[in-house]
Amino acid sequence: MSAENKSISGAEAVIKCLVEEGIDVIYGYPGGAIMPIYDALWHYKDKINHVLTRHEQGATHAAEGWARIKGKASVCFATSGPGATNLVTGIADAAMDSTPMVCITGQVPMHLLGTDAFQETDVVGITMPITKWNYQITKASEIPEIIAKAFFVANTGKPGPVLIDITKNAQFEMMDWSGYHPCSNIRGYQPKQVPQQELLEKAASIINSSKKPLIIAGQGVIISKAKEALEQFSSKSGIPVCTTMQGLGAINPEHENYVGIPGMHGNYSVNKKMNECDVMIGIGMRFDDRVTGNVSTFAKQAQIIHIEIDPIEIDKVVKTAVGICADANEALNALLPLINENKHTAWIDTFKELDKQEDEKVIQPAIHQATGGIKMGEIMHLIDEKTKGDAIIVPDVGQHQMYAMRYYHYRKPNSWVSSGGLGTMGFALPAAIGAQMAAPDRTVVAIIGDGCFQMTIQELGTIWQNNLNIKIVIFNNNYLGMVRQWQQLFFDNRYSQVELKNPDFVAISKGFRIEAAKVEKREELSAALDKMFAHNGPYVLEVVVEKEENLFPMVPSGKACSDVILEP
Repeated sequence: MSAENKSISGAEAVIKCLVEEGIDVIYGYPGGAIMPIYDALWHYKDKINHVLTRHEQGATHAAEGWARIKGKASVCFATSGPGATNLVTGIADAAMDSTPMVCITGQVPMHLLGTDAFQETDVVGITMPITKWNYQITKASEIPEIIAKAFFVANTGKPGPVLIDITKNAQFEMMDWSGYHPCSNIRGYQPKQVPQQELLEKAASIINSSKKPLIIAGQGVIISKAKEALEQFSSKSGIPVCTTMQGLGAINPEHENYVGIPGMHGNYSVNKKMNECDVMIGIGMRFDDRVTGNVSTFAKQAQIIHIEIDPIEIDKVVKTAVGICADANEALNALLPLINENKHTAWIDTFKELDKQEDEKVIQPAIHQATGGIKMGEIMHLIDEKTKGDAIIVPDVGQHQMYAMRYYHYRKPNSWVSSGGLGTMGFALPAAIGAQMAAPDRTVVAIIGDGCFQMTIQELGTIWQNNLNIKIVIFNNNYLGMVRQWQQLFFDNRYSQVELKNPDFVAISKGFRIEAAKVEKREELSAALDKMFAHNGPYVLEVVVEKEENLFPMVPSGKACSDVILEP
């Protein structure tokens, strides 16, 4: 903590606070209302690396990627008006996926607030529903305390985004700097919830008497670093574990009790068995509709135990027998001595029997195809083999995202960085920037559909300018694949506005000085992937995939999870 006493500008105070918080990278885009802060940043360029993205939305997604890998709040900057509103999608995405992020925007001077001045927008009002907290600073003296609060709120409890809007006069104004004091307490805000012993004992009693229990582990397990505790809990209790999409990596997929993924495009066995289990234990997840299917039919036969750090989530979607409001790691470690050693071999074997059907009808044809167009599943299967499951996979949103979820083995936490709750197309390319900068020693692979790629394609410039070693694989079927699949299955093949006439992705990538190649033949795919991974620096590999491939298993919209289908 600095003990110096001197007069500095509000703009410099912002940068000094970030340095004291340990921030060494910022993603952003300058403009008039935030220019004093950028001027102050120039004097601290030896301590903070600023990454100039090509769009403010790209800055938020890059910040999300960094935060998801680091497990702590990232920072992005934008100016007022359109700069600030361009952050909205990324902020909403971070809110839905519990990603800690501190967004700092410039604002018109205080005396112009409410006058519709040039590039004035009420970003505090706009972002109020999608932030954990936001605040407008109008005086320089407020800056240290507000920034300290922002990081505390973003990082604690259920993580999420915070926005600070700083008027231009507050950036120019001089203030007395007497050091930075990190925040550790806010009156009325209690992010740490201690699991109640009475509830733990009740949950343990239900678990110990169960015959067909099932654990659904979500991203909260990863955020709370509870992978080891979850694996110990499952090994001791013998309870099978499935993970939500955002929970991939919460348990080693090779663990004896791992059974797969629930939900719309999850495993056939898991979806069938969710409506057979007698006890369901949700850990660090929120019973999203993509997991539950038709909630009116979801697990009605089961007693539900919900471990969740956010009290609002408990009983919000499903009625629980026991709701434990606590950090997943603390709750699991507290439960561990209370549960009996057990085996549920016969119950787990019923999953394996159904897995044989899925393997025969869906998985093997997807990864060992000999004829027809290249399948998305076989690409992910090859990437898994070549990276040995050690890469960070950053998928975009759509069919390719589901194939990335299903056909790669996530052996480590923080290996899956994807837009979950909001389903933001264009997420992957900028998010891969943040992920690679957060983990420069790991291979980062962005898996992107041809439609998604064109939403944030300009961030190739950011990747080239910063020479980021990101491997980008475009799954090109000249369609908005997921929408097309639904139109085929549920709208009588009426393909309304889903076919894409795409540009030359290789030429565009090379225009950004990034090496690129295109694969159209199956026999060329493996060697092309080897070449991509061997290349030192960013690389774009376009793979032309089967034009009208459909993804299964699938729970049709509005149906129960047990209505999952393996084929049309």
